[in-house]
Amino acid sequence: MARRKKIYEGKAKILYEGPEPGTLVQYFKDDATAFNAEKKATVDGKGVLNNRLSEFFMTGLNMIGVPTHFIRRINMREQLIRSVEIIPLEVIVRNVAAGSMAKRLGLEEGTQLPRPIIEFSYKDDALGDPLVPEEYIIAFGWASQQDMDDIVALALRVNDYLSGVMYGVGIRLVDFKIEIGRVYEGDFMRLIVADEISPDSCRLWDIATGQKLDKDVFRRDLGSLTDAYTEVARRLGVMPANTPNTSKPTLIN
Repeated sequence: MARRKKIYEGKAKILYEGPEPGTLVQYFKDDATAFNAEKKATVDGKGVLNNRLSEFFMTGLNMIGVPTHFIRRINMREQLIRSVEIIPLEVIVRNVAAGSMAKRLGLEEGTQLPRPIIEFSYKDDALGDPLVPEEYIIAFGWASQQDMDDIVALALRVNDYLSGVMYGVGIRLVDFKIEIGRVYEGDFMRLIVADEISPDSCRLWDIATGQKLDKDVFRRDLGSLTDAYTEVARRLGVMPANTPNTSKPTLIN
């Protein structure tokens, strides 16, 4: 197999040149990071679980008419995706006060919010991904007012879908973040959901016990991250009952 050209490497994924124009191969690493990469570890099997879970969620969104960059899963760690122009924002949807929001506002973690609240952070690791108001986004040209209206609509549809799926398996969707990309078809541009949707990018609590089943397990040293992610996958019927294949790739450099 020919070596693929690396396009980009982030904290949790690597993007390679795809087999066809307009495509990329997204590879999920086992690296875990928190606090803007101040805390790091390698968690065996994390990439496999996130690949399968992101496939599950992106496929579900595509099926209900929410466009995503996902095309198909290639193997246990890779998926074929559409190449998109990423808008430099993290779109955060909150249903319950937790994490930084609870700290900023002095709210008790777990407080149900009166409605889903959408926040935006500017994607820049050196700056710590600061929160930015919509006025900044439009003024600096990161997105237009029409883009923002479309982004909010997409984010709320993703929230409805994820909340329902998670509730059905006894999990509370506390919050999540997504990225949005632009794709061009001739003169027509549209916005689609990109990056990933996995326990790395969501807060997930067991409805009955409050047990955390997301990256807060790693952030707060609450136990095995693999066990938490495996439990999410098990409830959703994503992974078989046996231990996931955690083998490292040998054909990609």
